[in-house]
Amino acid sequence: MTIQAPETKTVDSYRVACDGGEGALGHPRVWLSIPHDRGWVECPYCDCKLVHKDHADAA
Repeated sequence: MTIQAPETKTVDSYRVACDGGEGALGHPRVWLSIPHDRGWVECPYCDCKLVHKDHADAA
């Protein structure tokens, strides 16, 4: 059984930042690179799945 990511965001850039989105209750901002072949990356802090818009159908 596969566990779904807590949150999935569709983005339009292959280099994205994640800070948890909750102001002071979030996490340190990290910059992530989405691999062009896979089309998505997960944040190592909050497990948010960031999907590039060109790969939204497959992710």
